[in-house]
Amino acid sequence: MDNPLLDQAGLPAFSRIRPSHVEPAIRQLLAENRARVEDILAAAEPPRWDNLVMPLEALDHRLARAWAPVGHLNAVHNTEALRKAYNACLPLLSDYSSELGQHEGLFRAFERLLAEQGPHLQPGQRKILEDALREFRLAGVALAPEPRARFRAIMQELSTLGARFEENLLDATQAWRLHVTDEQRLEGLPEGVRERAAAAAKSRGLDGWTLTLDFPCYHAVMCHAADRELRHQMYEAWVTRASDHGPSAGKFDNGPVMADILRLREEAARLLGFANYAELSLETKMAASVDEVRAFLEDLARRSRGAAERELEAVREFAGQSLAAWDIAYWSERLREHEYQVSDEELRPYFPAGRVMSGLFDTVARLFGIRIVPGGQVETWDPQVEFFRIEDGDGRPIGYLYTDLYAREQKRGGAWMDECIGRARFGNEVSLPAAFLVCNFMPPVGERPGLLSHDDVVTLFHEFGHCLHHLLTKVEWPSAAGINGVAWDAVELPSQFLENFAWHPEVIERLSAHYETGAALPRELLDRLIASRNFQSAMQMLRQVEFALFDIRLHGREATDAAGIVEELDTVRRQVAVVPYPDFNRFAHSFSHIFGGGYAAGYYSYKWAEVLSADAFGAFEENGVLDPETGRRFRECILEVGGSVEPMDAFVAFRGRPPEPDALLRLAGIDREPAPAA
Repeated sequence: MDNPLLDQAGLPAFSRIRPSHVEPAIRQLLAENRARVEDILAAAEPPRWDNLVMPLEALDHRLARAWAPVGHLNAVHNTEALRKAYNACLPLLSDYSSELGQHEGLFRAFERLLAEQGPHLQPGQRKILEDALREFRLAGVALAPEPRARFRAIMQELSTLGARFEENLLDATQAWRLHVTDEQRLEGLPEGVRERAAAAAKSRGLDGWTLTLDFPCYHAVMCHAADRELRHQMYEAWVTRASDHGPSAGKFDNGPVMADILRLREEAARLLGFANYAELSLETKMAASVDEVRAFLEDLARRSRGAAERELEAVREFAGQSLAAWDIAYWSERLREHEYQVSDEELRPYFPAGRVMSGLFDTVARLFGIRIVPGGQVETWDPQVEFFRIEDGDGRPIGYLYTDLYAREQKRGGAWMDECIGRARFGNEVSLPAAFLVCNFMPPVGERPGLLSHDDVVTLFHEFGHCLHHLLTKVEWPSAAGINGVAWDAVELPSQFLENFAWHPEVIERLSAHYETGAALPRELLDRLIASRNFQSAMQMLRQVEFALFDIRLHGREATDAAGIVEELDTVRRQVAVVPYPDFNRFAHSFSHIFGGGYAAGYYSYKWAEVLSADAFGAFEENGVLDPETGRRFRECILEVGGSVEPMDAFVAFRGRPPEPDALLRLAGIDREPAPAA
């Protein structure tokens, strides 16, 4: 069978990939890899970088190239057949990973290589070896046969449970719809949202409007719908997704899945000699201990709480009524409009997606000395996907980028960057990096292009920061190229850092223009937008601290059932939250970052890395926000080195000193009076 997943001569052939290709390709690659591992190990005598590490890197690179389009399609074009094929491969991949991680022969060869050749290797090579030895230990290589086999079985089951969590959430999100026939219920909703809801109803043979739980629709209702009961309905459906409460109670319940995940994570940690999973997780992060993480988060909460309470009280006073959870976003948006005379819907016409992307590309080109140009005709998975080529200053291609910006059915919610192809060099063969940039913005309606809110613009900059980390790396060892090998609590540095440019007036002017007239964003409106930057920044800080503290506490305690998970979250909320939460709120059941993604006992990394990013951005504030020389140093010190340099060493190389923690609160405006409206 001609299998496109095995043809790695160029970019993925998305139009040719079928679910039937997936399992045969992965099984074939795993079988070939297993045979090659033994051949490599036998030939590596004595073990050297070129006869041991690089041949193994080549095996990993080939497998990653085959699996990347499969995982990507499962997220952006999820079908029952593809889901089945994807899930069939998860235990196969997990078993292979565990097998290599527990391979004593490989472990001893890596140990010997570091001991004998370490002083003669480049620093990045030594770091790769040290990281690999740590990963061997964390995979259970030192365990006795019986617990080693148990650890391997746990890893298999966890990979399956993580996928099930995501599937339940996707299914629950797409199962809920609200058919509206009374137009008065839509009062306050932006025109584009109404048009999209009317099109959704028409596509189902219905009159009126159909509201869904895709994020652009949900967010618009919560921020703009005057009908309080409509907001209540949407809120309850959203916060009870995949749970035992709400309109789909029990149908897609993630409660048992979460309990099983926690139980297995704890068992795995204890097998390796850790007291809990949080301790295990922090072995690969910058933070030294669970206590350090909790102290960091609790300090942020303490320093933000007073300001957050004042922010919430201002909303209550403006609304003139007591507020339920489904009222806060609505009345906050009204207050922001009142205080700063600025609203998302007033701004949205000035941020057509094409113009925003062009301005984003122009900004990073000036900062980092690159060009981003149309990449020509390639195969994609949806007609709205665009493809770009990244070039160095001399016009030499250095990477590729796919952008998939809009919400649609069969697509997972949220925004993310993922690896399509990693940078690598094997002999004379160079593999250029390629990235996926995925968002879920409000799609075009009729002749009107996709129009972004400024929050969408900030999200786009965030994810593109991850893309730059992947695409601008100069490391040619796959395990340390781009985001690979970067400590998890530093991986958000480039993304959080780039967000700051979405608030700079010169940058906003580059990426904004009215979609119909081409008129520039009026200066007074621009000034009011910038003045509103820190509106409710303390409430937002506490919300992120709440999630992070819940995560680290949950993974630092004895595993519990679904009820215990909810109680743990309630405990954290009583400690740090200022907003009211109804009893039916089941946020944990949709917390994909820690149950379906890679952030378990690591969600704090958003705030940890934000300290680094705020301080790094300070260098641009000091030297000129679009200063090419400062951009060059950031590229060389942070973006190009990937995981070949310890994150703190990379930061100090750029900034000339360790990070200053107060930079985060300063940038958020929490340690000073709010900026007045212009």
